[in-house]
Amino acid sequence: MSLTLPKDLLREAGLAKRRHAEQARLKRIFNARDRITGGDTHAWNAQIQEQKLREATEKTREETYAAEIRHNDKVMCIVEGRERRDKKNFCKFINDFQQNFQKPETRREFDLSDPHALRKALPAGISGDSQNAVMGMHKFMGEDLNFRERKKFQQEQNREWSLQQQQEWERARADHKMAGRERDLHTQARLQADEVAMHLQRLQLATQRAVNAAVKEFNKNQVMELAERKRLKKIKEEEDNQAEISAMLHRDQSSENLEQVVGAFGSQRLIPSCWKGMSQEQLREIRLTQKQQIQEKQRLQEEEQQRSMEWDQQRIQKARATLLHERQQQRLQRDLRRALDSSNLSLAKEQNLQKKYNKEAYINQPTGDYFAQFNTRSR
Repeated sequence: MSLTLPKDLLREAGLAKRRHAEQARLKRIFNARDRITGGDTHAWNAQIQEQKLREATEKTREETYAAEIRHNDKVMCIVEGRERRDKKNFCKFINDFQQNFQKPETRREFDLSDPHALRKALPAGISGDSQNAVMGMHKFMGEDLNFRERKKFQQEQNREWSLQQQQEWERARADHKMAGRERDLHTQARLQADEVAMHLQRLQLATQRAVNAAVKEFNKNQVMELAERKRLKKIKEEEDNQAEISAMLHRDQSSENLEQVVGAFGSQRLIPSCWKGMSQEQLREIRLTQKQQIQEKQRLQEEEQQRSMEWDQQRIQKARATLLHERQQQRLQRDLRRALDSSNLSLAKEQNLQKKYNKEAYINQPTGDYFAQFNTRSR
């Protein structure tokens, strides 16, 4: 039974910590991309993944919208085609029904306008009554001998028409119900699409309202800051104007005293509003100073030209010396190159001899295990 002491646990924890630090350091050292780039590639990869996810989400949403639009267009085309087909079938059915069951011969008033009534009537002297004589008057004007049979036939015909109309009505009502269910499904799909579009529009409007509110608040703050700056500027201008007015009121502008002309910054700074001009002595001093300055400037220009000539001579001498030095260096390099070529030739001969010796002396070649033992630690 082994006994684990706290010191052993601390030692194992320290070893595990150092081992983990060693593995992390190895990853940092042997990862050429992180070592050369010098940036947080994980954060960059995360940002790229987020950007791709946003683009994929936006693309999926646009594709969903496009699919819904295509589906709605397809449903509308199917419904319109079905309505046109039903209308065409209904018109065809009405025409067939009129041609088959509403012929002029089947009408109730056809007996009054039948062009072949005389052909269908019994000839004179022929009657279904056996008591009539052969030469007697069998039929009179306005008399209807087949009234009962014709009335019974018309009643049977009306009954058949009523049954047919009832069947057609039930069939039309069933078709109408089926079309109503299809319209309800189409309406439900359109309502769902409209609801999704309204939800997206509400989200867009909420976002736009938030942006507009932020912009409005920012503009409001800018306007308030501008108004405050204008107010402070106006107060400062008013204070400056008051100070200028007060100075104008308490200043003796007609005084010729130099003490009134000299400003608060010394004798070199005069007050322009109180200065009445320079005297002749001051003008002579100024002209004398200007002449001295002109002479001094000419002397400095001559010295500058002299220095420029000296510098040009020095540059020419240095260029000549540099050219001579470069030529000497080229000669030395050619000599060194010749010596190096001869040395390389002798070294190449020695290397070839060494390779021949190695081929004969070192027969065993190193395997992958030999190279795998390198770069296994960070130290």
